[in-house]
Amino acid sequence: MTPAQKALVRASFDKVQPIASAAAALFYGKLFELDPALKPLFKGDMNEQGRKLMAMIGTAVSNLDKLDVLIPAVQALGRRHNRYGVIDSHYTTVAAALLWTLERGLGDDFTPATREAWTVVYTVLADTMKAAQKEAP
Repeated sequence: MTPAQKALVRASFDKVQPIASAAAALFYGKLFELDPALKPLFKGDMNEQGRKLMAMIGTAVSNLDKLDVLIPAVQALGRRHNRYGVIDSHYTTVAAALLWTLERGLGDDFTPATREAWTVVYTVLADTMKAAQKEAP
């Protein structure tokens, strides 16, 4: 992650924050469209799940320069995902749904450079989660 990529991710997420609940709904709608088999992994209130998703992304975005804080939290999330039945291919589906959601939410502000920045950030986070998940009991 370059400083410019971190800045693009932060600036674009700031623009998504005002539409956070709509963005979460778009994300989960697309996620389940891409892979309907994922729906049973989400139990409970999807509005609450959407709030958790947006809070988690916000925490990650705000801590991109504090990897000593971010990485342990992401590893813990990866270990929890192990209990939920998440497999590696799910991370690819999540990436596609996330990028699609950002594109819809940001419109013309979702430039190729912004897409690349989010892809880099997501890949680092997903790879960290997958590694922690593999180490989980």
